[in-house]
Amino acid sequence: MPKLKKIEPLLGDELLKKVKELEAESKEDKAKKCGYYTITKNGIERVNMMKFLNALIDAEGIQLDSTPSANGRGGRSASYRISVQSNGNLLIGSAYTKQMNLKPGDEFIITLGKKHIRLRQVDPEDQENDEAIEATA
Repeated sequence: MPKLKKIEPLLGDELLKKVKELEAESKEDKAKKCGYYTITKNGIERVNMMKFLNALIDAEGIQLDSTPSANGRGGRSASYRISVQSNGNLLIGSAYTKQMNLKPGDEFIITLGKKHIRLRQVDPEDQENDEAIEATA
């Protein structure tokens, strides 16, 4: 078997163009022809599929890693699900309050349905109008 000369792996637009040219080939052949392989000590070619697929993702501009938060700390992302705690409370975490730009002291009206709880934020301007109406009544 003739030994193939290893080529430098393609990146970016060159990689995308080459993959389109090789659309009839298997994904392993595409990876190999784009330079994503190594030759072992025994002379066996190994296709680096992970490097190839990661390069394709990068070339397409797809961002898989989450962007760091504003304060630079990691942490869990909001799942939009909460559970009733052992003391019967429902705790809405800071991920949600930060997303809504809520501040300590913001008030909500609670409406209960058959299978839902609705929170409606009380607008400070509406609250002042309600107090003015109550004072005149």
